Amino acid sequence: MIEDINSPREHSSGMRHLFMNKGEIRAGWSIAIFVGLVVAISIAFILPMRILFTRLNLPLDGSLPYSMGAIEFATFLGVFLASVVMTRIEHKPVISYGLDGPLRFKNFIYGFLWGFLALSVLVGVMALFGFLRIDGEQIFGLKAIKYALEWGAVFILVGMTEEYMLRGYLLATLSRGIGFWWSAVILSVVFGSLHLGNHGESPVGIFSASAIGLIFCMSLWYQKTLWWAIGFHAAWDWAESYFWGAADSGLVVKGHLLGVHPRGSILWSGGATGPEGSMFIVFLLIMIALFMVAVWRNKRRGYEAVAE
Repeated sequence: MIEDINSPREHSSGMRHLFMNKGEIRAGWSIAIFVGLVVAISIAFILPMRILFTRLNLPLDGSLPYSMGAIEFATFLGVFLASVVMTRIEHKPVISYGLDGPLRFKNFIYGFLWGFLALSVLVGVMALFGFLRIDGEQIFGLKAIKYALEWGAVFILVGMTEEYMLRGYLLATLSRGIGFWWSAVILSVVFGSLHLGNHGESPVGIFSASAIGLIFCMSLWYQKTLWWAIGFHAAWDWAESYFWGAADSGLVVKGHLLGVHPRGSILWSGGATGPEGSMFIVFLLIMIALFMVAVWRNKRRGYEAVAE
């Protein structure tokens, strides 16, 4: 007896092939589910938080540690819980998408030092060429220590949230479909595009955010872990916003140690965008990328040899 090609069995097989490949959910569907979960869970936490802040007459604008920390914590919960759901579906540990690997704390500290040094070099070069004026200390004593710790905690949370969201589950999953480097480029452009809504952002700032995202992807490629990128991301933001007191995509936070002001051509001073809007950042990121390749390429070869 010849089976009807439109039989339920054939239809079921076709539907399964649409959603599954080699026993796992296709990358596109996994990403769609993940993004939907992140948005839904984050909104579920942010909405009541906004209501509470409004009733308490507290600003939720990101310029204070508690307000930015509240928003980032809600987003982090969305990313983390969505990742937990997806890893349960895919039968993998929740730390398997970039949070595992050896020497996590060491990589985090190493990345933190890189991030602080890189941003400080950028500010120093801009000041040396006269495109940035350093105004000196703005807060002192215990108040300075208080804000240093508060902003440090907030920016570690920012690094955790953004790295695990874009270069954790999403990068690993998209790489299943189109490969690592195409995925890295696409998600780095997405990372830059997320800054479009920031007040005071500029084309150079959007480009630099995308380029920094690609630097973080490079660190994952070589280090096999996100902890270096998390440390770098946290320290870059902390040094820019708290330590130097510069604008970050147009936002100057309250409670910053030093103060700086742009001078001269916006193309080189960054203007309202801050140091990330200066063309000097292009040269800095090229130097960082070349240094990473020179220092870490043998480590990547070691990983590949072990894998083989």
